[in-house]
Amino acid sequence: MTLVQVRVLFFGMLKDLVGQTSESLSLPEGSTLGDLLSQYESRIPRLKDFLPSIACSVNREYASPEVILRADDEIGLLPPVSGGSAKQHAAIVHEKIDSQSVTERLKQPQDGAGVIFEGVVRNHTRGRPTLYLDYETYEEMALERMESLAKQSMVQFQIRDVALVHRLGRLEIGETSVLIVVVAAHRAAAFEACRWLIDTLKRTVPIWKKEYFADGAVWADGEPFPAEIPRAEGTPSGRPASN
Repeated sequence: MTLVQVRVLFFGMLKDLVGQTSESLSLPEGSTLGDLLSQYESRIPRLKDFLPSIACSVNREYASPEVILRADDEIGLLPPVSGGSAKQHAAIVHEKIDSQSVTERLKQPQDGAGVIFEGVVRNHTRGRPTLYLDYETYEEMALERMESLAKQSMVQFQIRDVALVHRLGRLEIGETSVLIVVVAAHRAAAFEACRWLIDTLKRTVPIWKKEYFADGAVWADGEPFPAEIPRAEGTPSGRPASN
């Protein structure tokens, strides 16, 4: 296999995430910019959370993932420039959720209320002892939907800010699966927004839960999709969206 060597540059928050400003990388001949990004996703899972807002350059020209890389190309991974990108309110993670850190980052002096909801893995389901849970998702779609819900809640309930975080993979008893933090000037708006967010998330965001017991495992029954969401056969069904 013929390999080509390229130079990759990291800037801003990506430099801190990767732990260096640049490195040389060898790729199979014919590899694309998308192939390079996939390698970094595998090496640094947290990088995937930033990809929707990252631009890329090849030899100092903006480039799309389909561009084929050649020997000695210089690739830049570029986070949003200062002041240039809308804030992200939603995240999907594979590590433990740090609720306190998220909350402290969100609060500001003008806030009179902060409402926190944590979905926690319990040790039973309908009287049956639970060993652990496993969450999976259609990640890109789920993240887009969560971001849309966050922005909608800010307008609908006139709250100042919100954060939605959902964890994937295996979760043990007592661990947090989903975190919602709402901050606002007044408690009524914060409570209403938080309740609406978790209820709507569970009905519309494509996240699924598998429950493991001593004698087997089952996919959890979720809530049916709302009527306005089209079904595969064009008619309402009881297929769950999330849980």
